[in-house]
Amino acid sequence: MDPLASLRDAEPVPFWLDDPAKPQAAPAPTGDLTCDLLVVGGGYTGLWTALIAKERDPSLDVVLIEADEAGGAASGRNGGFCESSLTHGLANGLSRWPGEIGLLERLGRENLQAMEDTLLRHGVDCDWERTGSLVVATQPHQVAELQEEAEAVARYGGTSVLLDADAVRAEIDSPTFLGGLWHKDDVAMVNPARLAWGLKKVCTDLGVRFHEHTPALSLDEQGPAIAVRTPYGRITARKVALATNAYPSLLRRHRPYTIPVYDYALMTEPLGEEQLASVGWRNRQGFADMNNQFHYVRLSADNRILWGGYDAVYHYNGKVRPEHDQRRETFETLARHFFTTFPQLDGVRFSHTWGGAIDMSTRFCVFFDTSHHGKVAYAAGFTGLGVGATRFGAEVMLDLLDGARTERTSLELVRRKPLPFPPEPIRSVGVGVTKWAMARADLDGGRRNLWLRTLDRLGLGFDS
Repeated sequence: MDPLASLRDAEPVPFWLDDPAKPQAAPAPTGDLTCDLLVVGGGYTGLWTALIAKERDPSLDVVLIEADEAGGAASGRNGGFCESSLTHGLANGLSRWPGEIGLLERLGRENLQAMEDTLLRHGVDCDWERTGSLVVATQPHQVAELQEEAEAVARYGGTSVLLDADAVRAEIDSPTFLGGLWHKDDVAMVNPARLAWGLKKVCTDLGVRFHEHTPALSLDEQGPAIAVRTPYGRITARKVALATNAYPSLLRRHRPYTIPVYDYALMTEPLGEEQLASVGWRNRQGFADMNNQFHYVRLSADNRILWGGYDAVYHYNGKVRPEHDQRRETFETLARHFFTTFPQLDGVRFSHTWGGAIDMSTRFCVFFDTSHHGKVAYAAGFTGLGVGATRFGAEVMLDLLDGARTERTSLELVRRKPLPFPPEPIRSVGVGVTKWAMARADLDGGRRNLWLRTLDRLGLGFDS
């Protein structure tokens, strides 16, 4: 089949959100409110913050406001990989925090298990599968890198299985796979929208006052409290947790630390038994390749293949707009790559195409800050592997708001912010040059040119 024809009948909406199980939106407030804790943002970070706050202290009066609906942005439209890493992978963490990477890895594994325990305790049905994930080599130079990664994983307490070409193709059969590393215990697959909706229900069951279609317009300190203005009045709180991520922060000084990067994905129609057998995939792992412009891939509960990544698109001045959620040229590129990877699936059609903005920081993972004499906490910059890290981010924000010195708040990762992005037009030029250099590196045996090596030394980067 012509790859372009495979897209002909695709719905231009996120597959996960196109679900009859979607809950009814919570009503907007009808006037001024007061509370102990106000959470701004109804994605994973905000949801976990509200949930954990109520579990820590059931008497706490918690209000959560969301400009759209819970999970409507990145939290409900991502690939559904929930990784234990808090640092966008071990390699990134090792390069930035070598002195505490062992602790970060342990905290990440504990955080992933705590997520799973919470979902089980509250009966959240979100297709959680602790299948692990494969990293696959598609170029000869990457095979040796798999061995290095396996040794690093073992050194810091992880579990992985190194696979040669035959072994990796016995797991997932593609003629492009030259080797693989199976991270068996530190990744779960999850339906991202149902995770968000399930966390919303848990929050409301615990007594969180939930208000959707309620954007926060401004934030001001008023004596011992913080006042956040909405279209419906003021919400006055003793403490505020900001979880707006890819959207502009209410604190202008935080805005240079993240940029919204658009990531895109396709979902196939459900595979038949013969089609699925032609690929194998009995263990249902997710996988990603090792290129700079990488693909992330997984099976859904009904045996569709999600095929995403590769392109990461930044729009001038960081505009986040609904029209950016669809990008035909990216979908066509992804479709061609899909059939190159799985030629045995010729004839499969795509049912959904979508994109969305990710909050990227220059260090590729979450950072934190407080303001207004410690009454406001902020977490953002999760980038593309942040589903699991959002729960960790929630715990850190609550620790910071309590003024508690904990194992988490003592981390250098928590105490120091990343380098900010430069202003426009330097930002757009830098992103463009970096994307070009990354593409060249993928075509040149992974060799990073002077531009990329300079960014590495400065601790700057661009990713999805």
